Amino acid sequence: MPANRIARTLLPTAIAALLVLAGCSSGADETTTPDAAVPAVELSSELSHLHGLHVGADGTVVAGTHTGLFAIDASGATSRVGASDDDFMGLTGVPNTGTVYASGHPGASSSAANPLGLRSSTDGGTSWVDRSLAGQVDFHALTTDGRLLVGFDGTDGLLVSTDGGTTWTPGASLVAAALAVNASGVWAVTPAGLEHSTTAARTFSPVPNAPRLVMIAGAGDALWGIDEDGYAWRSREGQDWQKRSRVGTVDALTAANYDTAYAATSQALYTLN
Repeated sequence: MPANRIARTLLPTAIAALLVLAGCSSGADETTTPDAAVPAVELSSELSHLHGLHVGADGTVVAGTHTGLFAIDASGATSRVGASDDDFMGLTGVPNTGTVYASGHPGASSSAANPLGLRSSTDGGTSWVDRSLAGQVDFHALTTDGRLLVGFDGTDGLLVSTDGGTTWTPGASLVAAALAVNASGVWAVTPAGLEHSTTAARTFSPVPNAPRLVMIAGAGDALWGIDEDGYAWRSREGQDWQKRSRVGTVDALTAANYDTAYAATSQALYTLN
């Protein structure tokens, strides 16, 4: 990859688009709180700047935060995973496995390059290996199915890896607030709406009649999303969408399968089904 492609600073247009997507909820009180029927647990301690969620091999949900990775058990108790206090700005993993990828910035106790580039873990985040792009890239959005890795690094396009994040090539030229991959391809939440790729993120097409999503997550043949008003949606092919419960304003989303997904704020974990 050309050096200038990696080193580009964040474009003003990309910043503006991401801010619009991040703040596009209506803001009304009735749309920022979850339905009473949504299963929820209050976290035993508030998480710092929640960035992402992952469902591990044993079903435990782990959260990437400003100060490291934390496991959340069924009661809402949180515990640090591993020793890292790095800021995991980008977090993804292969659903229901111990394979996790992260990007971001070094924590207070770290001597790692800033930004971190891409790191990987095969033990659920207990230990990490530097994969690539250290000191060069901070992925704000990241997704994988174990075969394909796609990231948005805050410039004007995607980066794609097919070898576990060792090498990267340019993907489609678009701004992505959120990314997901499932059996039907790669999905991107963009300023224009939901877009879909069947070419390993090299090209994308708009998804007709999709809900106006602000978050998206994939697992197997399943696709889950959260819309502007805080409602959860699910689909298998991205064509036939089912509106589910209202979860309200959340910070992160991950999918376990078609029947179950998880959303979270810094103070609570919600189960979607």
